[in-house]
Amino acid sequence: MTKLVKTADLYDCQVPYLKDLFDSCEYPWEMLPKIKGHILALIEAGLPDFTELKPGVWVGKDVKIADYVTIEAPAIIGHGTEIRPGAYIRGSVITGANCVLGNSSEFKNCILLDRVQCPHYNYVGDSVLGNKAHMGAGSICSNLKSDGKPVVIHGDEDIVTGLRKIGGILADYADAGCGCVINPGTVIGKRTTIYPLTALRGVYPADCIVKATNTVVERKENA
Repeated sequence: MTKLVKTADLYDCQVPYLKDLFDSCEYPWEMLPKIKGHILALIEAGLPDFTELKPGVWVGKDVKIADYVTIEAPAIIGHGTEIRPGAYIRGSVITGANCVLGNSSEFKNCILLDRVQCPHYNYVGDSVLGNKAHMGAGSICSNLKSDGKPVVIHGDEDIVTGLRKIGGILADYADAGCGCVINPGTVIGKRTTIYPLTALRGVYPADCIVKATNTVVERKENA
């Protein structure tokens, strides 16, 4: 099973204000240092059909923001997105359309493509989540190694990123079950499902079921 890590292999980005960023980065973690600047450039250029909620924070049409939500600039929240009670958007966050940013969840320096769901008690820092990616209740993206050293992506070959902070790289339709810990620099392939309470590290291929950290089986058709 091939462990794909390039942006084009993991994501089909159709978000108009993100497509250029995705097309310009060979690897998804290369986008992380660029998120803030990208948001500021979009705001400077103007965002049709978006409304300025407060300085540096722009929201699309039909966005639902519950009570006790904190949104720090800069941030762009896509059309139809729901932000549930107690969510903390800590800045440098940009989402596509129809996402769910859940209750008591925290988001920091991250990209969420269309229809991402992080509905309950999640931490998503320095991460990229693909179309319709899902994180179960209590799942987190750990973004800093215990030794503080730069993150290395352990795929078919090791890639030294030079970045101290990388959380989870979840491809389109990736699904992490409840209580998962996605360790720094973990890549989860397209349509791969993770069993609950799994500690993840390394690169997981597309179309797999991860039953435990090192127990990976290929998804059978119609399974």
